[in-house]
Order: sequence, then C-alpha cells, then structure tokens
Amino acid sequence: MTTKFLQCAAGMAVVATMLAAGCSKSTKEVSVSKQSQAPASQEAPAQPVAAKTAFWPMYTAAHQWAADIVVLRVDAKELPGYKNEAGKAAMWEAVFASPSRHEYRTYTYAIAAVAPNIYKGVDAGLEMPWGGETRDAMAIDMNAFNVDSDAAYQAAAAAAAEWLKKNPTKDLTTVAMGDTYKFQEPVWYVMWGTKQGGYAAFVDANSGKVLNR
Repeated sequence: MTTKFLQCAAGMAVVATMLAAGCSKSTKEVSVSKQSQAPASQEAPAQPVAAKTAFWPMYTAAHQWAADIVVLRVDAKELPGYKNEAGKAAMWEAVFASPSRHEYRTYTYAIAAVAPNIYKGVDAGLEMPWGGETRDAMAIDMNAFNVDSDAAYQAAAAAAAEWLKKNPTKDLTTVAMGDTYKFQEPVWYVMWGTKQGGYAAFVDANSGKVLNR
C-alpha cells in the first residue's frame, strides 16, 4: 500500500375543491367556485453520484459519435453549490478517443445545470486531434472497470486512515481513473490535499486492491 506523503505530486395533478356552506334558511348560502391547487411535489435535491452512474450515459453518447471509441480517462469535477465526497461527485468528465477518426472528445455529466455553461446531464465537447495512445495515457480496458469510484475511495481511505486522522482538514481533491504502462490494469487515483503536501493512493479498478507505486 502507498502510505507516504506526496511531495511532488443534481405534478401532482391539480385538485379542484368546491367548498359550500349553508345549513339553514337563516344562513346565507355561500358558494365557492375557486379552485385550490395542491402544491406540486418537489423533487429531492440532486445528490453527487458514483462514477459508473455518470459514465454510462457519457459512453452511450460518445458511442453515437464514433463506434470505435476507447476510454482514456474518467475523473470527478467540481460543480458550484455541491460538495464531492466519499468518491462521489456532482459532475464527472470522461475522455473518449476514436482511432479511426484520430480524434478525441471530452464529455461531461452533471447532476444539475449551473449557468452559464454547465448543463444537466450529458454534454459533449469539441472534437480534437488525437495521435493515439501513449505510455502515460493508455486506453482503459472496459472489462476491467469493475470497481466504482465510491468503493475505490473506501479502499484508499482505509489505507490513508492514519494520515487522515493527523490531517483532518485536508479535503479530497482528486478521484480519477486511467491507465499507464506502470500498471497492468486501469487504476483509480485518489488524493487528499495537494501533490506537494497531501496523500494519494492507487486502487486497482479491477480488483479494488490498493497498489504499491
């Protein structure tokens, strides 16, 4: 397990109620013809989601763009007004590339819209030139994407327990999945604090085990 500090590194139907009063000749008959509308049921506030909840809608949209897509990266992003925690995020980003088109495209999934340029659901970025895989940005084997971000977080947090106890003010800053030549499987990278003064762990996205770097 990696346990050292890193020094460089988002109706109800209208109910019409007719009210009438008047029980005797000495009481004026009152007829109320106004409709009272029951308050519409309000949706529960949107909550941050784990990566797979956001990933598959993005994957479906990207597959419509190019049938031969490969996945290069999946990572959590900040959405104003929401707090990412426990491996869940209010917005996720994924990078898909097409070998046949020699292009890549970044997709986002947000649980809510935030003006002026964040839209709820899936949003696609521009098509950009792509020169192919590199040692530091390899395609993610989708058959090995078995561990969701919240489970990866739990594994990383267990490994970081002692450090987190000593550094309770350090926030979770990175939850990202990718693959490089250093690993045999795609990995989750979970970090608290900064590269200069924080803690990071790599979690195998296939097995859920914390890895030595």
